[in-house]
Amino acid sequence: MLHRKPKQKKKKFIFTKKRPEKSLLLPLKKQAGKNNSGRITVRHKGGGVKRMYRVIEFGQVKIGEAAKVASIEYDPNRTCFIALLRYNDDYKCYVLAADGLKEGDTIVCSPEAELKNGNRLKLKNIAVGTIVYNIELQPGRGGQMARTAGAGAEVMAQEGKYTNLKMPSTEIRKVLGECYSSVGSLSHPEHRFEQLGKAGTARLKGVRPSVRGSAMNACDHPHGGGKNAQPIGMKYPKTPWGKHALGVKTRKAQRSDKLIMQRRQK
Repeated sequence: MLHRKPKQKKKKFIFTKKRPEKSLLLPLKKQAGKNNSGRITVRHKGGGVKRMYRVIEFGQVKIGEAAKVASIEYDPNRTCFIALLRYNDDYKCYVLAADGLKEGDTIVCSPEAELKNGNRLKLKNIAVGTIVYNIELQPGRGGQMARTAGAGAEVMAQEGKYTNLKMPSTEIRKVLGECYSSVGSLSHPEHRFEQLGKAGTARLKGVRPSVRGSAMNACDHPHGGGKNAQPIGMKYPKTPWGKHALGVKTRKAQRSDKLIMQRRQK
């Protein structure tokens, strides 16, 4: 007698709303990696499906007023999920959704709010060891750090007017304690394990095909030429224009470099 396997329960879908809030949408024009004359200036970009931009509130609105999470939604323009907040006066806005945030939860933005998942408060009032995201670099400018899926920075210490943070890149830096940040880590941490599966999915995301330099002719790429597969024949890999391709620092000196206590580990 054959025994049938018991039916597995379907995983509950995290999104609670399919259509985005119409009042928070803006048209998003595609750049497609070309300049105004149609010449490709950035390789491997072009095409992709049409999208609308969701207006995200990265800063602080209605400080001290509690907001209810109306829905958790998908945003095609970023890796984490977004949450639609509704205030008592029917004001609505989108924010980055924290991991574990659910529809019906209440969150608040206040300088001394409770250390609760999704709440937003000043760094100087956050206990050591707490994970935070959407961190301001300058007070009042809105969150600029730790905004990708699954990201979160750890509060290492409180020293005077600065708070020491261990960033997702393992860099340790000082940030003014007057800056706001949200408690918790961002949603969709499994994004790093997702695989596109086929080339067509990449094309829908606006990624055009990439050809290896070693597969080209010598006149098209420094790595090209030769009859069969072979090493590139040079000390370091190069771009099609002969510049260093790997291990080159691209970040220019910033004014905030003096606040970096420890560089990221390679």
